[in-house]
Amino acid sequence: MKKNAPPKTEGSRPSKSAPFDGYVVCIGASAGGLDALEKFFKACPTDLGSAFVVVQHLSPDHKSMMSNLLARHTEMPVTMVEDDMPMDANHVYLIPPGAIMHVTKGHLHLTPKNPRGLTLPIDIFFSSLADIYDRHAVGIILSGTGTDGTRGSVAINAAGGFLMAQEPESAKFDGMPRSVIATGLVDAILPAEEISARLLAHIRNIPYKEPEVEPQHLVPRANMTNEEVLAALLHLLHQIGGIDFSDYKPTTVMRRIDRRMQVRHTPELYQYYDLLEHDRNEVITLRREMLISVTSFFRDPETFNVLAESVISPMVSERPPNEPIRVWIAGVATGEEPYTIGMLFIEAFERERRWPNLKIFATDVDQSCVETASVGQYPESAAAELSPERLERFFTKQGDRFVIKNELRQCIVFARHNLLADPPFTKMDLVVCRNTLIYFNSSAQEHALRSLQYAIREGGVLLIGPSESLSSVTEGLQTISAKHKIFRRVGAISMPFLERRAAALLTPPTLGKAPQLTKTRHGVSESSIANLGVTALLSLYTPPAIVVNHQHEVIHLFGDVNPYLQTREGAASLEISRLLPEKLTPVAAALLYKAARDRCSIISDLIDTTLKSGEQRTIRLSAHPLHTDSDERLTLLCFENKPNQSVDTPSEPVNVDAETMARVAVLERELGATRESLQATIEELETSNEELQATNEELMASNEELQSSNEELQSVNEEMSTVNAEFQEKMLVVNRVNADLDSMAKAAGVATIFLNSDLHITRFSPDATQIFKLRESDAGRHLGDISHVLRYPDLLEDLRQTLVNQRLIETEVVTLDDKKTYLVRILPYLIPSTTINGVVATFVDVTAFHDARRLQAILDALPEHIAVLDHSGSIILVNTAWRRFALANGDKNLKHSGPGVNYLEVCQPALPKEDAYAQEAYRGLRGVLEGTLPIFSMEYPCHSSTEERWFVMNVAPVMSQEIGVVVSHINISAWHRSRTA
Repeated sequence: MKKNAPPKTEGSRPSKSAPFDGYVVCIGASAGGLDALEKFFKACPTDLGSAFVVVQHLSPDHKSMMSNLLARHTEMPVTMVEDDMPMDANHVYLIPPGAIMHVTKGHLHLTPKNPRGLTLPIDIFFSSLADIYDRHAVGIILSGTGTDGTRGSVAINAAGGFLMAQEPESAKFDGMPRSVIATGLVDAILPAEEISARLLAHIRNIPYKEPEVEPQHLVPRANMTNEEVLAALLHLLHQIGGIDFSDYKPTTVMRRIDRRMQVRHTPELYQYYDLLEHDRNEVITLRREMLISVTSFFRDPETFNVLAESVISPMVSERPPNEPIRVWIAGVATGEEPYTIGMLFIEAFERERRWPNLKIFATDVDQSCVETASVGQYPESAAAELSPERLERFFTKQGDRFVIKNELRQCIVFARHNLLADPPFTKMDLVVCRNTLIYFNSSAQEHALRSLQYAIREGGVLLIGPSESLSSVTEGLQTISAKHKIFRRVGAISMPFLERRAAALLTPPTLGKAPQLTKTRHGVSESSIANLGVTALLSLYTPPAIVVNHQHEVIHLFGDVNPYLQTREGAASLEISRLLPEKLTPVAAALLYKAARDRCSIISDLIDTTLKSGEQRTIRLSAHPLHTDSDERLTLLCFENKPNQSVDTPSEPVNVDAETMARVAVLERELGATRESLQATIEELETSNEELQATNEELMASNEELQSSNEELQSVNEEMSTVNAEFQEKMLVVNRVNADLDSMAKAAGVATIFLNSDLHITRFSPDATQIFKLRESDAGRHLGDISHVLRYPDLLEDLRQTLVNQRLIETEVVTLDDKKTYLVRILPYLIPSTTINGVVATFVDVTAFHDARRLQAILDALPEHIAVLDHSGSIILVNTAWRRFALANGDKNLKHSGPGVNYLEVCQPALPKEDAYAQEAYRGLRGVLEGTLPIFSMEYPCHSSTEERWFVMNVAPVMSQEIGVVVSHINISAWHRSRTA
């Protein structure tokens, strides 16, 4: 059939001379997927210019008929893939049984499927499709059980591709669609028959209908540059989503925005910004897609092997038992990486026969990722990334999910943390941040790296991603493995986060409003001029200052406060008492307390202090309560290097020293009580530690018992293998019985048809084709759709009655030409141990039987004694007159003259030599049987005790393979008496 050429769209660029580079649409389906595939292709246009690839779960031991089935529902060519097969537009490609498929540029490749273990062909192909075709990749998940396709869908989304899933309510099996939908990355959820229309809109990029907004909002934005609209968009995203993406690489940001613009059909950036302002759900979706959460267990296995051997094992063996190992993992996404590292540490502790004294801090900027990771539940597809031993050791199976065991989960603390805005952790033995830095711009990368470096203790280790580098941030770090990006801290590193936080927070008071998208005549926006001016004035004429809340936590910085701040050992905190030098801490606490209590400004006396750099400086602190519209109490704490003696600000002088000493006395008493409480707690912990040691010994004993149980399980496994072999043998027996039944059906020559409860054909014997016009491909069709040669209008009704009444129906019918007669027997059947029922109909050809019965009736009507003999002289049949004569002569049961008796042999011994009539009859019968005589006839007497009788014996041959001769005896006694009278 000639097809129209596809339109020249972005998805129809393949040619015979170049690899196909249009849209590749991969459809993943499993159980119940055939119906969904048929609906999809029946509604799908044949001129999209895309290549369609269908990936299913197929048995390697059975031939797939999918190509024939789908070809009925589409005019596109349907092809079973062979290795290194080139793709072409408007073609459908099917994965063959027993194979795993992946794609290179324009070609499909096959590898043999592993006969053991879990294989996920949809995930594998989706992942390779995302790597090669990025934004031209389209993934569709239809009906199926399990979670295959979930991880591959995440890869397609991360590459900028398009994702769709069948509506779970319309799927026969909703496991696969629900699993993909749960990722929150699916762009469209539709019934199978409606997916093709959405696909058409995506590939053809049908223009989006602009939202109904006020013209005064729309026109100015249309006149703005994309840079200004992008700035406003990022600000809106920051306000609603809580994350500032201005630190991300512009190419990364625009790639994700472009994908959403294509999905929502908004060709212009300002149109998409208008959409965001009116659709908060789209803001959340964009924020989620900006935070690319692509991860897996043991991603880059070689790196983790090196980390385990070179870092983790030595760290565990050298660490004292009572000193915990502290690990920080940043950007954990859905949590596979911290669980991976936790497994490596626990395995190392087990090799040392020690209880794991381990604490892993796993953080991510996305709260939803943190919540997902903390639950510790993963789809079945995760099993492909883990060895069977680790899967059994660290997971339990719950339905179609694998759940992290409590032993591993308790070692990990999940928390939200912004690597670019929040202070880092401290005193970490291992810090891991893989595949996160690559999304930041250069300045953000440098700040993040310095924060990671600062978090590592002396001798600790840093691990970053394979595509990331330290760039200029190399001081204090020694390379362990350049290939795998593993480094050790060997020197002191200054605290970096305060400078960046100060820069981030140094903004004008009107920052809470969206940027104004208007320009001055100089080409610079008014908001930019205001920001520059305020920043310069603050830096030139105001002292460094800190804004703290009622909990004395730093929430805003002005100017260069870094010389006055320092960090202390322990958990990172923004509490002012942990950031100021010890000499300034009580003074600042007293000022903040009195300023907040009295709601007035307080100024301290001059204080001599040593700055972080070692410089001696005299400063004065002042605290000023800030008036806000909310109920939150804020206080401004200022640092004056050369304080002006005449202070114009209304304030209440206070003897800070007296206040400080009183406050210190109170604090000292509280500290004493705290120390006593701490000592009691330490003693309790020591007792608890002893109990834990005893518990540990019990657990070791339990572990030995588990090892013994494992050996018993191994024995049971071997027994199960034997049982499995027995089942295999029984399957062979069943197959042989099935083959015997097929042979018997062919040999019996009986037409037989098996039907299900809906009267659809499930099976039929070869002889059934002589009555019904059947072909092998008609299995599954309704019997009423098949023509036949019988005069049997009640056939379907009789079949239904048999199903309802569960009784045998038997009847005789003739063919339309009246040449044949069939005995029809209709019986119900039920498959044992199931509710599956059906009906079987047999058609026995009884035409010969009816012919023989008619012949017998004719013979019985004749007065002559007639017997039919075969070629050997055995009697085949006799008529009623013959039987009556034999009965009258004493042969009641026809033992000497009935069917089956050789008439020639019976007569021969009884022939008296002097009886000429008997001799003549014997010779004549034998002559006709042997063909030496054409016919034979004789007249002979056969008198009884009561009368004289005369008969004429006639023997005539029959031209038949079964019949030899016909013998008749005619009573001519009356004729003979009249002749002699």
